[in-house]
Amino acid sequence: MRRSIWAWLALGVLAVGGSAFAWVWFSGGSGEPSTELTTPTIAGQTTTTAGTTSTGDETSTSTTNATVEGAYVIQSEQSEASFMLNEVLRGEPKTVVGVTSEVAGQFILERDDLAATQFSDIVVNARTFVTDSATRDRAIRGPIILNSATDEFEFITFTVTGANGLEGSASVGDTVTFTLIGDLTIKGETNEVEFEVTATLVDESTVEGTATTEVLRSDFGIGIPSVASVADVTDEVTLTLDFIAARS
Repeated sequence: MRRSIWAWLALGVLAVGGSAFAWVWFSGGSGEPSTELTTPTIAGQTTTTAGTTSTGDETSTSTTNATVEGAYVIQSEQSEASFMLNEVLRGEPKTVVGVTSEVAGQFILERDDLAATQFSDIVVNARTFVTDSATRDRAIRGPIILNSATDEFEFITFTVTGANGLEGSASVGDTVTFTLIGDLTIKGETNEVEFEVTATLVDESTVEGTATTEVLRSDFGIGIPSVASVADVTDEVTLTLDFIAARS
């Protein structure tokens, strides 16, 4: 009789675990982008869109490429957006890193007057983050964490509103450090953040750099699924953009 009870309990645990796994699996979707990520416009600039000239009156995510002639455009195949946080996995401390090359943006660099540099939005496809675990990736795309499996929250957007320390001029080979201020939107929640940026004018046509900040996931309504093997997930998350931008 006792053996029978334990057998039924074991089946119950398997059933619950299987249901939880199925929920994570299906709610996380496939991880495939809903659309091709393209370059956002720069406010007030004349842009070339699929061979047609148009004027960008506001910064927004375009459905087609809208690059400004002479602007430096982030090269997604050579760039990477990432997040990093810490957790305890099966009793052992672990650093979780998620990365994606699905990032887009552009800027007009005024080399003789860096303070006049103009930026588009920086957009990241949050659905395409990849860690060292496919199961974790699906959970990240699910409703509790980023909910990026839904089209509504597929993209993370950073809208630049100002810069501190971006001043003077720059020549080829120079490296500048400054703070980029703006509104970061994740999962429909928007907060002002500051990215610390280091950028180098590698040559006349290339800018290479890194931008990083630390945010609290709770400020963006990002939760953590209740999983027995995972504990003590930090509220602090480091966001980093390693980019190479080429002149259009």
